Amino acid sequence: MSTDNDGAYHNIRIPPRVQPSGCPIDHEFTTFSENYLSNPYPELDCIREKNPVFYSKKLGYLVLTRMEDVVEVFRDHENFSSVNVQDPVFPISERAAAVLAAEDFNPVAVMSNRQQPDHTRIRKYTRDGFSGRRMKILEPYIQKRSQELIDEMLAKDGPVDFVSAFGHPLPGQIIFRFIGFDEADDEQLMQWTGNRLAFTWGNPTEDEQVDIAEKMLKYWRYCRAFVASRWENRKDDLTSELLNAHEADPEELAYREVESIIYGHSFAGHEIVSNFMSNALLCLLPKRDVWAEIGRDTSLIPNALEEVLRIESPQTSWRRITNSDTTIAGVDIPAGTQVFLSLAAANHEPEIFDSPTTLDIRRKNAKKHISFGHGIHFCLGARLARLEGAIAIEALAQRIPSLRLIEDQPLDYSANITFRGPKKLMIDWDRA
Repeated sequence: MSTDNDGAYHNIRIPPRVQPSGCPIDHEFTTFSENYLSNPYPELDCIREKNPVFYSKKLGYLVLTRMEDVVEVFRDHENFSSVNVQDPVFPISERAAAVLAAEDFNPVAVMSNRQQPDHTRIRKYTRDGFSGRRMKILEPYIQKRSQELIDEMLAKDGPVDFVSAFGHPLPGQIIFRFIGFDEADDEQLMQWTGNRLAFTWGNPTEDEQVDIAEKMLKYWRYCRAFVASRWENRKDDLTSELLNAHEADPEELAYREVESIIYGHSFAGHEIVSNFMSNALLCLLPKRDVWAEIGRDTSLIPNALEEVLRIESPQTSWRRITNSDTTIAGVDIPAGTQVFLSLAAANHEPEIFDSPTTLDIRRKNAKKHISFGHGIHFCLGARLARLEGAIAIEALAQRIPSLRLIEDQPLDYSANITFRGPKKLMIDWDRA
């Protein structure tokens, strides 16, 4: 496990805070407050109007809330580096660091946190894995598992937690099949990968850090063993495609990079999509006419889900760090400044989206949201996430038209700086 910025997948040494001058300083703003976790949008809307660029003393980040500024940073990958996006926000305890100091825990940065020119070099091979052919192979499996999970839900008496019954298992199983993992390992894999969000983007306790670190190490070892097994026995999956590319040109795609891509994909394609599905129900189910309408006319679902991504994104922010002294929104920023990009605030900008707090499944520019990022780091899994969401929501709307949220249920959100979705979401429906 590296403690320096040497290309490791996770760097656990938190760099000294660099505070830019010439912009407002907010001593209170944090994504860990109860109000923010419950509903960040009122606070972000107010901030965007009054101080769209400011330094958060509690987070140690320069915060950007306007679409134009966020997009500019995404585009300027030379000055604004992505190397920090997989690093813990807060210092890691010595006990957790000791676990990850294992000699064989050595994944390397490959996609979201790899700089140019290596990012584009690696992205080419990963992008090929998300081909139209691969989506066609996965689509019947997504449909089948969606129906099976609905069958299991309908067999239960009383209200059901959507997250544990459907929203969490479905995207996990899909990404595991995409990678090529054995279906028999699904339960164990979900246990190992289910709480990495807290390690990287949250503020877990020391004991929680140790538990997560131990699971990260086990999962990395599983990934390495799996890639080695695929080297000897190729199949029609992402891992085999990457190994074929490595074998054809080892200088262009290293074996350790293949291992690290597999290690990173399970989280990117799991927790975020799970939150996407839960957030979709939170947005759509209270509007009974809308839920009935998309059940009757499924052609409305793709744009409805783009509107969900805009109004209640499963990813509310992303991070950058400056490579050099630069300027954004008129503010001089020294090298080493950590930057917080508020996707949530940008997606609610009234100058871009009319009545931004209103869900409009026919919104013509709903797809202008930046929930999947922008520029060279635009999410490679966006196509798969959209496919999963569309199939899942169509199956739920058509099979359970009376599906509804349990009223006045308390919603608990994981305390972190980036991802948003309820830990539990209780639902019910009319029974014959």
